[in-house]
Amino acid sequence: MTALSERDAAWWRQAVVYQVYPRSFADSNGDGIGDLPGLTAKVPYLSELGVDAVWLSPFYPSALADGGYDVDDYRDVDPRIGTLEQFDELRTALRAAGIRLIVDIVPNHTSNRHVWFQEALASPPGSRARERYIFRRGRGENGELPPSDWTSTFGGPAWEPVGDGEWYLHLFAPEQPDLNWADDEVRQEFLTTLRFWADRGVDGFRIDVAHALAKDLSEPLATQAELDADIWEGARGAHPLEDRDEVHDIYREWRRLFNEYDPPRTAVAEAWVPAHRRSRYASPEGLGQAFNFDLLEARWDAKEFAEIIDRNLELASESGTSSTWVLSNHDVVRHASRYALPEGTDLDAWLLSDGTVPQPDEERGRRRARAATLLTLALPGSAYLYQGEELGLPEVADLPADVLQDPTFLRSEGAQKGRDGCRVPLPWAADGPTLGFGDEHAHLPVPARFAGLAVENQAADDASTLWFYRRALAERRRLQTGETLEWLSSTDPAVVAFRRPGGWTSVTNFGSSPAPMPAGGTVLVSSSPIDGQEVPAETTVWLQDS
Repeated sequence: MTALSERDAAWWRQAVVYQVYPRSFADSNGDGIGDLPGLTAKVPYLSELGVDAVWLSPFYPSALADGGYDVDDYRDVDPRIGTLEQFDELRTALRAAGIRLIVDIVPNHTSNRHVWFQEALASPPGSRARERYIFRRGRGENGELPPSDWTSTFGGPAWEPVGDGEWYLHLFAPEQPDLNWADDEVRQEFLTTLRFWADRGVDGFRIDVAHALAKDLSEPLATQAELDADIWEGARGAHPLEDRDEVHDIYREWRRLFNEYDPPRTAVAEAWVPAHRRSRYASPEGLGQAFNFDLLEARWDAKEFAEIIDRNLELASESGTSSTWVLSNHDVVRHASRYALPEGTDLDAWLLSDGTVPQPDEERGRRRARAATLLTLALPGSAYLYQGEELGLPEVADLPADVLQDPTFLRSEGAQKGRDGCRVPLPWAADGPTLGFGDEHAHLPVPARFAGLAVENQAADDASTLWFYRRALAERRRLQTGETLEWLSSTDPAVVAFRRPGGWTSVTNFGSSPAPMPAGGTVLVSSSPIDGQEVPAETTVWLQDS
């Protein structure tokens, strides 16, 4: 792994970033929860894999009402996960391996155990402590009705009563009260938090729910039907609760802080907004990058992939940033399973059927997943990988109800199964009750069928998905130059092909039958075995020009 250059301010533009969901990565002390020492011990694995950076999902003190996204203290480590000293040890180990570190920041809400919120609950209506959050007097004679009919993302009402006629807003779980970003103390507190981690050597930040911080709570409040209507699409920044123009005042202030460091700290926005609004979050005056989730939601279709790639490269160029490419993360069904299902499958219904209706074609799913991954790794910009995808892990759709932890399942009263199936711990060994994740138990059960996909087995098999990722990332590091591509025409509508600077080509065959291989090239890496001068069905090939 190449040593880090402290002055490489543009490292993020073409980086491969590996997302670690810490509670499910590696458990060093056998308590069933992944931890920082467990991750530190696996730094050689990440180095051999060939990633440029690790994005560490929340590791802060938390009651885990939402997998750690309910934060009690933004400047400490959950004692079940480690200590600040162990965080420093992780950072040192990553840096020695040439790997940078990005941490998750959750600014839309705190947990209900945060010292500020506990102070707010102990204070009367109209108090300074309540100004940091969004409290409103309820409707009705005694405030017994919620201020509006809004529903939360996880189901159920978005308002929670506190017993004195006032209610607080939570766009997510009741344990996640929304902060009032019109309050200067809130703004200053997060600047302090960002500086705390940047001073500790963190290279960048992933900003959770970046589009929702600024809100307009002017009376009369809109109804839920109005919030859901298309009336906001014409003037997107006018939505009361999301993607408001004034949110960028916050990020301009953050950018000034980031630029005080050498190199400047990076940031990437999780902003679920229309593509034409995304570039504002990714501007050089703002966070610098924003997640492009378009391929994550795309069908397995050559035309759709090509259009998404073209549009996002154009948007990135306009805003002076680089695009991001994402196929899986901790919030969605893993792409090896999505691609294994018939087109149009209702994923929520599939999860509720324990993954049996319809029956996934797992071999096809892994084949398509490898092809899609190799395609995205060939693109200009940064690629975000989710832990376990390098093993070809499928979604664990048959988790029993009594182990589920996702508030989506709990708040929907079982109508949605939630996201636990993509958060199952990684299999490191071919046997044992947790397949090497820890000792006797894991916070989510590791299915026995993962044994065949365990790191131990795949590391010894040069035809495995793990070896494929290692080869692909090594070739990408050698080849990746410039931020442009040249589209190549094909008579086959199922083929997506383009040439990159340096004289190499990526060809993806989305079809169900082989396609001709471009003449005159040497195969560098392929997502499926190559036999002859054809690109197999559902396969990506990289070719070096002769």
